[in-house]
Amino acid sequence: MKFLALSHDGPTTMWDQVDPGILKTEAHRVHELYLSGILREIHFTDAGDAVLMLECSGKDEAEQTLRSFPLVHHELINFEVFQLHPYSGLKRIIAEPLLTEG
Repeated sequence: MKFLALSHDGPTTMWDQVDPGILKTEAHRVHELYLSGILREIHFTDAGDAVLMLECSGKDEAEQTLRSFPLVHHELINFEVFQLHPYSGLKRIIAEPLLTEG
């Protein structure tokens, strides 16, 4: 299943005071999850929030994965998680295939 996760800064997060070691550890965790195939994409918005595309067996796994990030553990960020479903609107314009007897 695909999940989109959008980060939000914690209420007291001040990025100029964050230990650079935590950021380096965060980057290592991103790399591990990317190599594992769980983290498929990661981007930043114009506002600086992270947008992650995850491939997980369910929402619980996606949320557990996100809790494994050091920035989440230190309450510097949190995530909103959305399960993505295939677009079904094409059924409106594409006829069902005809089954032939064979």
